[in-house]
Amino acid sequence: MALLRVPAMNRADDMRADVCVVGAGPAGLALALMLLRSGVEVALVERSTALRRDFHGEILQPGGQRVLDELGVLEAARARGARELRAFQVVQDRRVLLDIDYGRLPAPYDHLLALPQQHLLGELLEACRALPGFTLLQGYRAGALVREGGRIAGVVAHRRGVASATVRARVVVGADGRYSQIRMLAGIGAGRREAFDQDIAWFSLPAPGRAIGAVRIYRTEAGAVLVHDTHPDRLRMGLTLAHRTWNRVAARGIEEVRGELATALPPFADLIHDHLRSLRDVHLLDVFAAQAGEWVREGLMLVGDSAHTHGPIGAQGINLALQDAAAAHPVLVEAVRAGDASRERLLPYELRRRPAAAAVHRMQRIQAKALLGRSGPLTTRVRARAASWVSGSAAGARITRRIAYGPDAARVRGELFVTPAGSRAPSTPGPGHPAG
Repeated sequence: MALLRVPAMNRADDMRADVCVVGAGPAGLALALMLLRSGVEVALVERSTALRRDFHGEILQPGGQRVLDELGVLEAARARGARELRAFQVVQDRRVLLDIDYGRLPAPYDHLLALPQQHLLGELLEACRALPGFTLLQGYRAGALVREGGRIAGVVAHRRGVASATVRARVVVGADGRYSQIRMLAGIGAGRREAFDQDIAWFSLPAPGRAIGAVRIYRTEAGAVLVHDTHPDRLRMGLTLAHRTWNRVAARGIEEVRGELATALPPFADLIHDHLRSLRDVHLLDVFAAQAGEWVREGLMLVGDSAHTHGPIGAQGINLALQDAAAAHPVLVEAVRAGDASRERLLPYELRRRPAAAAVHRMQRIQAKALLGRSGPLTTRVRARAASWVSGSAAGARITRRIAYGPDAARVRGELFVTPAGSRAPSTPGPGHPAG
């Protein structure tokens, strides 16, 4: 296995890279891989040591699948374990109100894909490790930004029990999620808005032989429950709750919560009673929308959830993150090659992607009200008629494609690559960077 440059573990370390990416989620790792294949040196700072994100989003829309395929990692990530989902459905009173068939889209991206983030991130990281110019600081947390002459010029990262490491870079990319430390250190507002009325309590249950082959929303008088297959032989479920009411729900205890879920989901009542043992098995997602006030500054760029946060409806989060990476990649390559990381040089990325994120916010607000909101008999009938139209019409097919690929179907600029997939890193570490 190729050796990877890592900082010394027993002294303060000062290193340089063309780009320092903070956050090894889908956006950060995909962007790092594109840059490395374009001959750009990348330092990656990631506070986790295991990359475990069990209850982060895992549904890949066709647009995100295509980006990963163009990077050459999709099939290998799938081989680690995934589930194809052929439809998005809404069920009420055991009747399918809405059935969006992804099989209407052109192959090979004619399905949704439930791909655990650990599998996706593991494959992206291995692809990065295989390329020269990659420095990994795993278990390090960004603590400060290096500033020089009015621009951001690097990151100071800390690891418990280890001296700080300073990474100086032409560009720092914040890819560290909805509660971004880089965004906070830069003094950029998150732009949080309480645009949704629900939070979601996620859990998963073993369900061998019970795959449904779809993402389903089961509507009940009390609200809605999201259900989809996940690897290996499990069902992932999300109970929608009125915003910021989880503490009151949890106070009722697991017995009552389990009983309500079993009543709402008769096909899975046995699984719920047998396997949902404790409230510790449930993970709450605080659902909100956000658009950072700025996405780029001198020497700084924000991508993915660091720049914009979305709700889970429509499974857009990873899609947008991967497409952000694809759109940021050529802008950063040009900035590095020109030796210019000014705001003006980086701004085309924000001008391209900000409208796409805003369009998804608008779409999600409509979807949340239509699919998750409570309603009376009249609204239910109207919803059923609208759903029938979307399921079967040509306009419905266009809506499906827009949800599948997003308002800006960014693709990987493979012509910028100078290192082919599968190239190996040098067998000896760079100066001052002991092998790990």
